[in-house]
Amino acid sequence: MIGIDLFAGAGGMSLGAEWAGVTTKVAVETHHAPFDTYRINHPDCMVLQMGVEHLRNLSAPFPSEDLVVFGGPPCQGFSTSNQRTRTAENKKNWMFQAFVAFVKRTKPAWVVFENVRGILETEGGLFAKQIRKDIEKLGYRCEQGLLNAADFGVPQARNRFFIVGRLEAAPPLLPAGSVPKVSVQDALQDLPVLENGASIDVLGYSSDAASDYAKRMRGDLDRCSGHLVSRNADPIVERYPFIPQGGNWENIPVEMMGSYRDRTRCHTGIYRRLDSARPSVVIGNFRKNMLIHPHEHRGLSVREAARLQSFPDEFVFKGSIGLQQQQVGNAVPPILAQAVFETIVAAHRS
Repeated sequence: MIGIDLFAGAGGMSLGAEWAGVTTKVAVETHHAPFDTYRINHPDCMVLQMGVEHLRNLSAPFPSEDLVVFGGPPCQGFSTSNQRTRTAENKKNWMFQAFVAFVKRTKPAWVVFENVRGILETEGGLFAKQIRKDIEKLGYRCEQGLLNAADFGVPQARNRFFIVGRLEAAPPLLPAGSVPKVSVQDALQDLPVLENGASIDVLGYSSDAASDYAKRMRGDLDRCSGHLVSRNADPIVERYPFIPQGGNWENIPVEMMGSYRDRTRCHTGIYRRLDSARPSVVIGNFRKNMLIHPHEHRGLSVREAARLQSFPDEFVFKGSIGLQQQQVGNAVPPILAQAVFETIVAAHRS
């Protein structure tokens, strides 16, 4: 099967599709850092740096009967952490229309739409219902569901919403994850010890990979990139030792939170120390949320966050540390995408 990835980001969905047997031939991403990341990690794919809404003159140069168009329009407007933008007035919440317009022109055999859980809650589910309705109007029969990445072997409890459409035929049910949970310890155990503000990009490993998951992520590498950690100010780092695994800002002594006007209004995800024995909480904007390493008094490195998202260690992120963090946090976990595309490939071949 041939894939076209719209709103591609760093390429998490494309990587999962590739693992499932789908070859992505065209990807579209407007922002320069994820564009560069996608291009270096998918050298055989034609990557277009432009908005999907500007694809009016691009037709799919591939047989439509073997084509799958997939993507996830910007999701910040649907995120539960952005309450002020979760309305129909936010123009970015309507960018799915460009996705639907491209599907209308190309008429692929399959369509995969992906987004955050919040799309089911924004405006009473208006957008999720409209997207499915618009796809079905084009002749597709759809299945939809909310999948938790942790159920598919990703070391992170992250829900993603999927709509799978098949042209003039019933699509399969979305996969049900049933693999054992992968813990933060399983994911990070062999990565190097780092300090607050670590800035050496490429380093060797601290030990042999002990878990099957770490072995898969590591492959045959003896070193990898991404060992970059944001430098937090001393007053922030001084709060970290008070937070146990699984704890958050509530564990910090009141007298140390004087810089907050009202500490009781802090989001539960702020100053969250990961529990090494469980899958991670949602990575998201892990720098802004100040997610804390399970054992070390610092934030997560880009590579640690990438491991928790199921990007293999050979995957290189481009741009400043802030842009790399954003790309990792925004991505669809490749292993989760792989499960969805494996279902599609099996149905397409049957």
